[in-house]
Amino acid sequence: MKKSTVNEIKERFDNDVERFANLETGQVATMDAQISLDLLTASAKAIKPNATTVLDLGCGAGNYTLKMLSKVPDLNCTLIDLSQNMLDKAQERVSEGTAGTVETIQGDIRDIDLPKNHFDIILAGAVLHHLREDSDWEFVFKKLYDSLTDGGCLLISDLLTQDNEAINQLIWGRYGDYLKLHGGEEYQQKVFDYIEKEDTPRSMVYQLDLMKKVGFSSVEILHKNACFGAFGGIK
Repeated sequence: MKKSTVNEIKERFDNDVERFANLETGQVATMDAQISLDLLTASAKAIKPNATTVLDLGCGAGNYTLKMLSKVPDLNCTLIDLSQNMLDKAQERVSEGTAGTVETIQGDIRDIDLPKNHFDIILAGAVLHHLREDSDWEFVFKKLYDSLTDGGCLLISDLLTQDNEAINQLIWGRYGDYLKLHGGEEYQQKVFDYIEKEDTPRSMVYQLDLMKKVGFSSVEILHKNACFGAFGGIK
């Protein structure tokens, strides 16, 4: 199947702002979305309790930044997303939640220049699985590493594959059961179809190894349930 273009992905999210702004209904297809959201932001606070800057990559409607602000208040926030509609919603919500600055950047992270040694915390929730080639993954991970302050952290919550094909089939079968339980066979097929068309997830092991390769001093696994996980690296 031919994969979605960046513009096609952007258009899908342009038309889905309200759903993603609702944590109760917007993330049903993501197993343990609220657990990962809490774990990532709690870990960021533990790693950088005196943080002043956060970058939310693929911010959507701003859920991750809002959760982060509930733990470390009044951060200066930078929000990046393909969808201007999502950014507008995130800016509106985040601006009400911080006395710090709120900057929005519309575009593809591969094309955006980030300041060096600037962000204490980078959050990447359900976004990196849109990367395609190995070269894209390494380029983006190095860019994010370079933009962190010393001791800063990149924390990721995302869709995952497994490196062993037999295990991968087992795990994705369990995810299929989860989807069927929550929405029936039609919903299961709908989710699998858009994953097939839009996403190119990699394994947690692949991403942790890549973090070490680009320079992160340590990596941590926070949570894994079937083909979803929360993990990160510290500069």
